Amino acid sequence: MKILFVHPHGNNWLTGVTDITTIFNLMPPLGILSIAAWLEKHGVDVEILDCYANPEPPETIVRRIAATGCDAVGLSCTTSSFPEGYRIVSLLKERHPGITVVVGGAHACTIGPPLLDTHPAIDCLVIGEGENTMLDLANAGFRGIDKIPGVAYRDSQGKGVLSSHRELISNLDDLPFPAYHRLTDFPKRYKLPLFSYPTFPNTSIISSRGCPYSCSYCDRSVFSRGFRFNSPDYILEHVAMLNKDYGIRHVFFYDDLFTFDRKRVAEFCELKEKKNIHVTYNCIARLEHVDAELLSLLKRSGCWQVNFGIESGDPEVLKKHRKFYGLDEVGQKLAMVKKSGMRVKGLFMVGLPGEDEAAIRRTIDYALTLPLDEINVTKFTPFPGAPVYQNIRDFGEFNEEWELMNCINTVFVPNGMTRLQIDDLYDEFISCFYRRRRIHWGYTKMLWQSPHSIYSFLRNLPAILAFEAKQKW
Repeated sequence: MKILFVHPHGNNWLTGVTDITTIFNLMPPLGILSIAAWLEKHGVDVEILDCYANPEPPETIVRRIAATGCDAVGLSCTTSSFPEGYRIVSLLKERHPGITVVVGGAHACTIGPPLLDTHPAIDCLVIGEGENTMLDLANAGFRGIDKIPGVAYRDSQGKGVLSSHRELISNLDDLPFPAYHRLTDFPKRYKLPLFSYPTFPNTSIISSRGCPYSCSYCDRSVFSRGFRFNSPDYILEHVAMLNKDYGIRHVFFYDDLFTFDRKRVAEFCELKEKKNIHVTYNCIARLEHVDAELLSLLKRSGCWQVNFGIESGDPEVLKKHRKFYGLDEVGQKLAMVKKSGMRVKGLFMVGLPGEDEAAIRRTIDYALTLPLDEINVTKFTPFPGAPVYQNIRDFGEFNEEWELMNCINTVFVPNGMTRLQIDDLYDEFISCFYRRRRIHWGYTKMLWQSPHSIYSFLRNLPAILAFEAKQKW
């Protein structure tokens, strides 16, 4: 049994604008890599085709798939990449109907069995965590799948149904490290977002699964609302392996809640400092977890940047969509991070249900008062599986065109606003933040703080200028 995993590109960044994101931000598909490593450990022959790293037309991809001689193809798709993934497998089924097509990932888990009712080229779906389900499917030769937990399949009437729920993996340390060796040109082809790392090569790691919080805009359909994590020893071995085998010098812990379990983080930081592993890192933290002791641990163990989901600067909007925290306290916590010597990145959204122009302007004004080194602004997107999705059309106009649902295109417009307002305020937010002397000076310092970023920026300056020329900033 040979399985080829495909990671579709989904080239849909901004309608009518060339996608330049992969020039400056390309992280490995860690979900696929984890499943592939688990299958390899149990003797299954696997390959990976990362179309995000090497985008090609569907016809070329299908020829590549056929050339591998695989028995099955497994796709992992987000909502926005699913249409392109389906174009690939539709063409594959036309030319090679004997190859089994399995789809997993966020989109399959949120839509569930009904996805099979409208997409005949897909044979079955993996619902939830993929390692054990894919291993059972491979061992069964994709026969008798109705008996395998965590699988959506077609019943005798051709309707999509779920076999049964799959139990989550209780001990994540049982999993091998992701199969980075299956990626073409890793780590050279892959890199973290521009100016968000001090050294190269670098990559990302996920050391936990699940989230106990219930923000209105987050989908937890793959890993549920629980929280499971790798042990400090496992994480450190993972980092050490990347450094030894691939020369990785900086990692980004891409966990939603890296700092959630205080004991785990403290043990990791102390162990990393003790073992003197020369790999710096970034992480994502919640403001509720931040205090002086934690920041000291992070800094001493090599943390270079901390990212925070701030989302909005309007108290009423925040109360509707996530656990509320005082906006004054946010500035104080971010100042503590800066004082400790680490960079700070703020994550924001515009166009949330209940927002109006005044609320978004409050967010812009608020962001400008915070001691942030950089920001990431997305446009609110109501993904299937998120709590707010159920009645989203009560709060505004929603264009549920999957290919555009990548948090950059405007697909939701709150009541009382227009699409043009959202787009203009989004552009204004980014422009106001980055066209300030303090931010310019911060990027000037990157000449010695992140020299590879400067090199990459200058090497790709023509593409950046072409993109800038099409914007209203």
